[in-house]
Amino acid sequence: MAGSLIGGLISDGWNPAKIHIADPDPQQLNTVLQHHPDIIATDDNRTAIERADAVILAVKPQILHTVCAELHTDIQTRKPVVISIAAGVREKDINRWLGGHLPIVRCMPNTPALVQSAATGLFANALVTVWQKELAESILRAAGITVWVENEPLLDAVTALSGSGPAYYFLVMEAMQAAGEKLGLDTETARLLTLQTALGAARLALESEEDAATLRKRVTSKGGTTESALEVLQQSGLAHHFEQAMQAAAERARTLADELGKH
Repeated sequence: MAGSLIGGLISDGWNPAKIHIADPDPQQLNTVLQHHPDIIATDDNRTAIERADAVILAVKPQILHTVCAELHTDIQTRKPVVISIAAGVREKDINRWLGGHLPIVRCMPNTPALVQSAATGLFANALVTVWQKELAESILRAAGITVWVENEPLLDAVTALSGSGPAYYFLVMEAMQAAGEKLGLDTETARLLTLQTALGAARLALESEEDAATLRKRVTSKGGTTESALEVLQQSGLAHHFEQAMQAAAERARTLADELGKH
């Protein structure tokens, strides 16, 4: 995710020399530097944030507490906006680990950030200034679209919808390709038709001013093939299954946040 943000920022015209990264793994640093040789890289977190206006915590949730403990004093001195992309770790816990009274932005991007097509939900606490909010948004927007939520619990809904969402679509693509093969198409033809259909439907929905329900009705001729297929899907309770699945994902997000906040 950090690599995706770096690539997006540089593509957006950010000065690479103003981007400082830290990683204890030399191999990881070398990999990033091969693609972006002009950024500043170090194996020391404290060195990386010395003059930072924004500190991005792009680490696994399980080690975030340790990272925050190391940065506690430096961040309290400068008080940059802290942007966390660690899934499931609540703002109050990040703030507590860093000493408190800090501007914190939590965000939930998803894996299409790898191709600058992320959908990212963001939440800012009350100490984040307008300028810091704009800065955080500009950084995350380098990897795709951004939306703000008014209260932090809504990030659990974002996690269930867009955070986990790519896997839902991959499952649908997997099922469509398999069904196409059973109807007689070879594997590569079924794969290409599945992927292009998914891409085309998404682009059409993004570029249209009409909602998905209206677009669906427009391509569903009465008595036609699409109507026959949709009747089967709707009778199987597809909408209900998605509701149950996303409720389960949101509940798991809340449980994980409780577990991670016990430090």
